[in-house]
Order: sequence, then C-alpha cells, then structure tokens
Amino acid sequence: MVQTDRPLILACNDDGIRSEGLRALVRSLEAVGDVVVVAPDRERSAAGHALTLTRPLRVVSVDAGWYSVDGTPTDCVTLAVMELLGRRPNLVAAGINHGSNLGDDVTYSGTVASAIEATLQGLPAFAISGEGKGQFDFRLAAACARRLAEEILRRGLPQGTLLNVNVPNLSREAVRGWAVTRQGRRVYGETVHRKVDPRGHAYYWIGGASATWECGDGTDYEAVQDGWVSVTP
Repeated sequence: MVQTDRPLILACNDDGIRSEGLRALVRSLEAVGDVVVVAPDRERSAAGHALTLTRPLRVVSVDAGWYSVDGTPTDCVTLAVMELLGRRPNLVAAGINHGSNLGDDVTYSGTVASAIEATLQGLPAFAISGEGKGQFDFRLAAACARRLAEEILRRGLPQGTLLNVNVPNLSREAVRGWAVTRQGRRVYGETVHRKVDPRGHAYYWIGGASATWECGDGTDYEAVQDGWVSVTP
C-alpha cells in the first residue's frame, strides 16, 4: 500500500461489496483521506458481531484498494486491521446501510458490528444507515458521512465510544439538522413464518413482520421520524 500523509480510512458494510451505499460512502470519504474497502463478498445483513472461527477465510482484490472477504463484517475489520492495511487506520466507517439501524436493531446489524469491532481494537468508528425501504437517495447520507469523518478526524472520539448514525430519506433541503439521541426500544411482533415445500417438508422464514416502537423523547427513532439525522453515541 502506498504511504501518504492523508488519513487512512477503512470502509466496511454488511450489504456486500457491490452495494450502492458502500460506493456512495467511499466517494464521499475520498475527499477526506485515503479509503480502503474491505467488505463481505455478498450480503451479510443481520450477521451481528459474528466472527468466523470454523473455516479459513478467502480474500480477493477486486479493484485497487477494494477487497472482498467470504466472511462476516467483523471478519472484514479484523483482517483489514491485522493483516491487509499495513498500518492502522485513522478511522473506520461502516455503511451506508440500506435501511435504518435504530434501537435494538444494533444488536443484529453487521454494519454496526463493524464499528463495534473497530472500537474494541481502539479505533474511532461510526456506522451510518439510511432510513426507509425501496428506492433510497444516498446523497444526504454520503454528505453526512463526510462531515462526520472530518469532525472525528479533527476532534477524535472518547475511548470505547462509537457513533451510530441514521439518516432520514429526505433531501438536504428537507432535513431539519442533526440530533444527538439515545437508543430507542423496538417491540417485535411475530417474526417466524412456517411454510411447506412441494415435497411436504416444513421450512421457516425468520423476519418480515413489522415492528412498533416505544415512543420517547430523545430517541433515535423519534428523531429520524421527525426529520433529523440521528447520532447515537
């Protein structure tokens, strides 16, 4: 890796290396530092903080500064910091996730787990997600990622602290601003669906049910619903 005087930024996600959100994140951060991508070779949503211990991992260089790993987001950060980068990054940025990571979702999110792993390794980190399903405009989230990266590189973060950021699916003109929030609580409904295949055998889908939220002042969910960019330490 070429050494420069610019900050080294590691980018990761859980939507996979081909994700549009990851590419938007990298484009925004290239103005701030040298960006290296180490990301899963496929979607690993809801992988949580899983680490692969029962098989070897394969790393493929798919482009200059872009590496895919046949493992989890946590695997990606671990391999990047301990093997692939050559020097410790100044910042780890995870995202841009297609879909919010609010409240208790952070316990499942591979994107947030990337930032958690970086924090455990003593590195400043943030995870950034875009609220909403279907078509999503990543421009606002990308601009927020750049602003955050600049501030964290300038000011640092407290030891053992990461930032979980959720951006509403709005234009720059419509968003109300930034809000420092606390983590909300999600109320999950029935999330296991039993079906039968053509041979009469049962199979199951986990997920798919909508959830409700415990409303409360100052929560990440409330902020995003009200049009604010939520920043939860």
